Amino acid sequence: MKVQPKNADAFSKRPPGATRLILLYGPDAGLVRERAKMAAQSACPDLSDPFRVTEMKADQVTGDAARLGDELSAIALTGGRRVVRLRDADDKLAPVVTTLLKDFPPGDTLLVMEAGELDARSKLRKAVEDAGEIAGAIACYVEGEEELAGTIGRMMVDHGLQIDPDARDWLAGNLVGDRSTARGEIDKLALYMLGEKRVTLEDARTVIGDSAALDMDEPAQAAASGDMAELDRSLRRLYADGTATVAILRAAQRYFQRLHMAVAHVAKGQTPQAAVKALRPPVFFKLEPVLTAQIRNWTLPKLHQALDRLQEAEAECKRTHMPDETICSRAFFQLAQLARRPN
Repeated sequence: MKVQPKNADAFSKRPPGATRLILLYGPDAGLVRERAKMAAQSACPDLSDPFRVTEMKADQVTGDAARLGDELSAIALTGGRRVVRLRDADDKLAPVVTTLLKDFPPGDTLLVMEAGELDARSKLRKAVEDAGEIAGAIACYVEGEEELAGTIGRMMVDHGLQIDPDARDWLAGNLVGDRSTARGEIDKLALYMLGEKRVTLEDARTVIGDSAALDMDEPAQAAASGDMAELDRSLRRLYADGTATVAILRAAQRYFQRLHMAVAHVAKGQTPQAAVKALRPPVFFKLEPVLTAQIRNWTLPKLHQALDRLQEAEAECKRTHMPDETICSRAFFQLAQLARRPN
């Protein structure tokens, strides 16, 4: 079955009793990992239990299809429900999964599969979506700022904390792109706030301000400054960390949208410094001089070109067979060249 986005978290935490296979896929690798962990823990809370949890990679199954069936048929020596976690799933597994769903091994072992992006033509995704209650496919797309703000609010409530709206919005603006990164930073913030009841914007900036979570904006900052060397370094770091290219492109779109908003304020008579101060969520204070300099270098027509190019790059990642990192890097270097072009 296809799990609706609004039900994704609830389904992951408490899958229906008839469900034996859960496929999590999408560009937000952090959200895939987080929901996969929740799903696995619904069967076995202690994922370090060697008798109840088996970890596998896709190539182990494609090389020996019978092994997956054996693992799903196995019974835990210590009792309790077992879970098989299968990572790096892709369409090469479609024949195995299709056969499995026609005659699932007896027992109650839960199979949790983690995959990257699977488009509507994916045979693996279609096999799971068409299987009925025995299987569930959950898409994990990059959350927008508004969505993430709601998630952050719920995370804070789970920690027994309330968060001021401006602090929540600032966090959402700076942590958007990878749910697991956001959760890690929120957990760190909650630890810092131990004994307190309310999180303010100052608290959020103090804890998150120098965090690696802000690295997602580095390629956009470098491109907007025309700094080719820093752009190359920042993109390589994110690629090495396994960050989804769509998440990087969307972070850049948000960055250039904010730059566009600031330049529009200047066009109406504000100073660059005042335009930066007017942005919401607020700009991290260490980045204010960078953004102020960029405002002086960009015009509204150039920013329209930049935003169009970023949207085109995201669409190309989804519809072409060219490597996503090649498309993403090309778009960013085109923006850097645009930044160097005289107004």
